[in-house]
Amino acid sequence: MAEQQTTDLDHFSTHASELILSRCKDLSITLAKFPRTALGHLPTPLEPMDRLSEKLGGPRLWVKRDDCTGLSSGGNKTRKLEFLMADAVQQGADTIITQGATQSNHARQTAAAAAKLGMACHILLEDRTGSDAINYTLNGNVLLDRLHGATVSKRTGGTDMQQEMAQMADALRASGKKPYVIPGGGSNPIGALGYVNCARELVEQAANSGLKIDALVHATGSSGTQAGLVAGLAALKSEIHLLGIGVRAPQEKQETMVFDLATRTADLMADGTRIERDQVRANCDYVGPGYGLPTDGMIKAVKLLAETEGLLFDPVYSGKGLDGLIDQIKQGYFDGMDNVVFLHTGGSAALFGYDQTFDLPGYTH
Repeated sequence: MAEQQTTDLDHFSTHASELILSRCKDLSITLAKFPRTALGHLPTPLEPMDRLSEKLGGPRLWVKRDDCTGLSSGGNKTRKLEFLMADAVQQGADTIITQGATQSNHARQTAAAAAKLGMACHILLEDRTGSDAINYTLNGNVLLDRLHGATVSKRTGGTDMQQEMAQMADALRASGKKPYVIPGGGSNPIGALGYVNCARELVEQAANSGLKIDALVHATGSSGTQAGLVAGLAALKSEIHLLGIGVRAPQEKQETMVFDLATRTADLMADGTRIERDQVRANCDYVGPGYGLPTDGMIKAVKLLAETEGLLFDPVYSGKGLDGLIDQIKQGYFDGMDNVVFLHTGGSAALFGYDQTFDLPGYTH
């Protein structure tokens, strides 16, 4: 299998590579119009997963390592925060407000970004699982939120979190602060620019190495990652088949959210990019009983990747995305494709909030 890395790539022609790289350069120029603060270790690696590929017997699998972005153990939100925090600085903000679920990877990376830029940070965490396990409520991402100096407050499930953040922002303004509100997941057009840039980065990496990517698969939740990828691939006129694996909403709602945000992101880019509805695909069959609630498929997928590739995925987001990828390979979704990339969105810190989920053996003698 090791020889496959250098001998079995589906190579681009020289002309095709030059055209792709030219479009990547044009997209870089478009993105350069927007303020951006360097927070991540970019570009992130693109690596083969040959042991997993051999085990599953489908297309050759690759992983885009956005768990290696570097900010507070890494993750996909760092790319979004590069643009969001730059906008906050430009607006003169001194305080960041954001929200997420209890074990929010976004909240952890936002707290770290605020610390790095010398801003105060207030995090509102919504209880979406009903769990009161001590590790879930205080360990993992929650521990890191507090370690980065953020104030953390809890809200019951179903709370209007946008309204809660707006009320907090009003109170802070009344006390003389200058708050900047970041939506859950950093999912607005400014944040989605981070994944427009990721699409460019990935396509450029593939072209430079002669790799023809047939499909890109990732977990999709608050919609910013997928919307950015949709807009970025559309701007590049890429033929890569993009598939989101939903972790929260039903398919129609998820796809509608992504399409709306991708369209608004393209409008913000103002480079003539058009988003078509059929460019948005989400399979939401792997959510299970709800957001943040474990599934058997997720548990098996996380264990499988840990044991075959030495990679750690999170139980809320990337783990369910992996479950979808693996099952869809078995169902033949990717038949006829040679190279499929899974976007690793990070979040392994959340594993420490789900320690009982995996029922692992203790010490042996």
